[in-house]
Amino acid sequence: MAVVEQKSVRETVVSTWINEVVPSLSGLVAIPALSPAFDADWAASGHLAAAVEHVKTFIAGRDLPGVSIEVVQLEGRSPVLFVDVPATAGATGKPTVLMYGHLDKQPPVGGWSEGLDPWTPVIRDGRLYGRGSVDDGYSGYAAVSALEAVRAAGGEHAHTVVLLETGEESGSPDLPAYVEHLSARLGEVGLVVCLDAGGMDYERLWLTTSLRGMLHLTVTVQLLATAQHSGLASGVVASSFRVLRQLLERIESGETGEIKLAELNVEVPASRLAEIEAVAEVAPEKLQTAFPLVSGGRTMSEDALELLLNNYWRPTLSIIGADGFPLPANAGNVLRESTTLTLSFRLPPTAEAGPALAAVKRVLTTDVPYGASVTIHEDAQAENGWNAPEEAPWLSAALRRVSDEVFGRPHRAAGMGGSIPFMGLLGEKYPQAQFLVTGACGADSNIHVPDEWLNLDYAQQVTEAVAHILDAHARS
Repeated sequence: MAVVEQKSVRETVVSTWINEVVPSLSGLVAIPALSPAFDADWAASGHLAAAVEHVKTFIAGRDLPGVSIEVVQLEGRSPVLFVDVPATAGATGKPTVLMYGHLDKQPPVGGWSEGLDPWTPVIRDGRLYGRGSVDDGYSGYAAVSALEAVRAAGGEHAHTVVLLETGEESGSPDLPAYVEHLSARLGEVGLVVCLDAGGMDYERLWLTTSLRGMLHLTVTVQLLATAQHSGLASGVVASSFRVLRQLLERIESGETGEIKLAELNVEVPASRLAEIEAVAEVAPEKLQTAFPLVSGGRTMSEDALELLLNNYWRPTLSIIGADGFPLPANAGNVLRESTTLTLSFRLPPTAEAGPALAAVKRVLTTDVPYGASVTIHEDAQAENGWNAPEEAPWLSAALRRVSDEVFGRPHRAAGMGGSIPFMGLLGEKYPQAQFLVTGACGADSNIHVPDEWLNLDYAQQVTEAVAHILDAHARS
């Protein structure tokens, strides 16, 4: 079967990125388009709308015959940019390709290095620094550049829709409504390309084949009606913190971090275990050195396979918020009346989030020590993870080709410890579709934290790989 010519694809991608993408993407970095969860006045501030309009203007200037570009905004919801590109002549009738990314950003946070700033794009040593550069502002640019490259090389692509949302960093609460609203225009989706991921290094193509689910809940334990002098009440009345600590021990081993509830644990599929073992061989020390530990600090294990399994397929608990505590400088000898903690669980990709949340609530509220009052706040969330379907032969062949010709080494597939809610939604809605979840994010790209950066050369390679896969899908 014929395939699109590689040299032409590469030349088009490189030229487009250097001359067109980088200048426009730099302009996008400068827009403080905080996700709605971090900017309650997002509609009034207009930053999300500005980001959408900025990318819309870029796409309108591309060589994509027949393209339709529309800002879609349902009442009370953050906008999406909907780009509809007709199929090339040889690929009419093929299922739709849905390419996904997002334009909203995490908060800037402090601590950026000298000369860097979240809203000031800086190019240094082949990296574009700034908030939203790699997570995930480049994705729309990569998507349309890949389509252009296919056409310039005389290749084929199916009817393709690029969907760029503005609420991903808030958990994509509006996306199900948009997918339903646009379903007739999407048609039958045969390939989903998500560019909101990455891998362990910048030397090969990395595929994400599973994503963890999530539970998020806030719990308050109260034993006293009002706070009391600790010298008078301690030893008579238990502290609310100790009661909550006992309850949490029912869920998580304080010694090992193991989650004890069966509803939150699954057996790792054999195919995924084989993938993880291959990753452990390629990057045996990556997770041990990926995070800025204090001097003398150690990871939970020195075994690469154990760390990867912990991050991809085992449940974890993180305490991400607290209330009821005074600042240390204001702390008196007081037995506080209540303790509130916000619990964030990461679930295995195939765990059912609903039963998992019910199990957590049950153990927190049953047989509570000392008859303390336990309140589970109403904003609890439960999101399923995602496990990719079995790879189709055409996709396997295309991946082998781009691994050899674009990167010069075999690709690797692995899980991701985080979540992309859209993937679970699409997996349910389009069960026959193939999924290519990849991207330019590396383990050291600093997403969500200071000094976020995009590896420009690697982003070009990812774009080139996507172009070849679009052509392979059209010819399958």
